[in-house]
Amino acid sequence: MDISGNTIFIPGSTGGIGLALALALQAKGNTVIVGGRRTAELERIAAAHPGLDTVRIDTADPASVAAAAKEVLDRHPDLNVLIAMAGIMRAEDWRRPEGFLESAEAVVTVNVLGPIRLIGAFVEHFQTRPHATIMTVSSGLAFAPLRVTPSYNASKAAIHMLSESLRLQLADTPVEVVELVPPSVQTELMPGHADDPHAMPLDDYIAEVMGLIESRPDAREIQVERVKFLRYGEARGDYDQVVDALNANERLNG
Repeated sequence: MDISGNTIFIPGSTGGIGLALALALQAKGNTVIVGGRRTAELERIAAAHPGLDTVRIDTADPASVAAAAKEVLDRHPDLNVLIAMAGIMRAEDWRRPEGFLESAEAVVTVNVLGPIRLIGAFVEHFQTRPHATIMTVSSGLAFAPLRVTPSYNASKAAIHMLSESLRLQLADTPVEVVELVPPSVQTELMPGHADDPHAMPLDDYIAEVMGLIESRPDAREIQVERVKFLRYGEARGDYDQVVDALNANERLNG
């Protein structure tokens, strides 16, 4: 993915990593369209950041995805990058069925079906562009599980394998598939994350990601140094120790 000169749609970018990445990409000379569910929040973002376009989209709703895709392409026919950022993370206790089933279904709908619907809405258009990028967003938890978020871990593992598979299918097209693999970052993804001293500061994360995109435009995965502890535990042969270390803080915090 080139660092500049793109037209980029980022569903799920009204806050956290998504909005910070949208602003960083805009500053590099890209046209950026921010997508989100809350109209008032989109209006606030548009007013605060001139030049950002906004589109309402709910990736849990197939009709909303289809309508938003049409709106984006009508306004930006040169669209060539999709960053499927929308996602949710919830703590679950699978020992009690009433405590996890509704949450698990919501996580899978947003985190797995959402990106599938988004890619389905744009992949035909992208194959008509000289060069296009689909950026998926997995997680270090795709490779080492956090005990309290089973569905989230599984959803991000699914996104990793989806990315690997799509890269094979699209190898003879102008579309590249890039996987963004965040570690824990100080955002509001879950209660307490924004102030978690063990999570990576958001500004530091975005700066490192932008540096990697710029220095490695042909990268298949965007991995900051901090996520490699989780990403490569199995390859290094210390997977059990990685899982223990990952979950030690959760045990200490209850």
